[in-house]
Amino acid sequence: MEKRKFGRTGLELAVLGFGCGAVGGLMVRGEPAAQERTVAEAIEAGINYFDTAVQYGDGQSERNLGRILRSLRPQDAVVGTKVRLTAADRSDIAGAIARSLEGSLGRLGMERVDILYLHNPITGEGDGATLPVRTVRDEVLPAIGRLRDAGKLRFVGITAIGETPALKSVMASGAVDAAQVVFNLLNPSAASPPPLPADPGDQDYGGLLGDAAATGVGTVGIRVLAGGALSGEATRHPIASPAPAPIGSSADYETDLARARRLAPILADGHAASLSEAATRFAAWHSGLGTILVGMASREQFHSALAAVRRGALPAEALARLGQIASGQ
Repeated sequence: MEKRKFGRTGLELAVLGFGCGAVGGLMVRGEPAAQERTVAEAIEAGINYFDTAVQYGDGQSERNLGRILRSLRPQDAVVGTKVRLTAADRSDIAGAIARSLEGSLGRLGMERVDILYLHNPITGEGDGATLPVRTVRDEVLPAIGRLRDAGKLRFVGITAIGETPALKSVMASGAVDAAQVVFNLLNPSAASPPPLPADPGDQDYGGLLGDAAATGVGTVGIRVLAGGALSGEATRHPIASPAPAPIGSSADYETDLARARRLAPILADGHAASLSEAATRFAAWHSGLGTILVGMASREQFHSALAAVRRGALPAEALARLGQIASGQ
């Protein structure tokens, strides 16, 4: 599988990463044998980035990933996990981050992780679960940097959700090595210029991938299937989470699903066998991304994502047709 340079980190990541999140649920609620077999198949296919978080199943994803990697012992696995700060953590941000990371390392059975991401939304002033830019720049990123210097992690990351100007400001700080960026067929506005028009009601990410490239930040494409809406199917796998709240797209999941179904004409034109295939190929082969994550509930869904990536980029004719549909033509 093709590998790409991941920003200035020196890492090279396969274009398809392995998402261990709770939306798909395989690494949280799946059978242990299916989990291990799927990870083994991913490694055999050349996949080397594994993305988890303490929030995924209250640490269960980390436990399962750690168990499997200790069993398989891949040579070049890159592991990213996350910290999310609560309101109660604000009085001791550095301590909260250190405690969260120590818990993650214990569950993973590792002495260090490759990337630790701040998982809170970032906004100008901060409220509730969001963090203000000044707190992120003055307290959070330096605290993660000190843990890096202590050998607990290699690279500092953020999940790039929140207000676009705030995200750009943090990205420009020079303290961020990696960013998880929303990018999909419904909202491609993180690209500069966007390959397709986005809905006016969506968040405008203002070419955030260009900002990342300019500062050497490695990027991970997230919400590639819009939480499952870009499957075009309302029925969810038995172990998948309930339909998640959209990030950066419509106000509710049902609207995202309806918008996704409007893209179906490209299937009749023979450009892809399914909407999920089209969405995966669209994101995986955008040159601004280092790797992408596709949530999965089963080995079969992993095989589908792998097959989609192996088919390569969508042809120009498909992109043109998608552009017409997105423009209401």
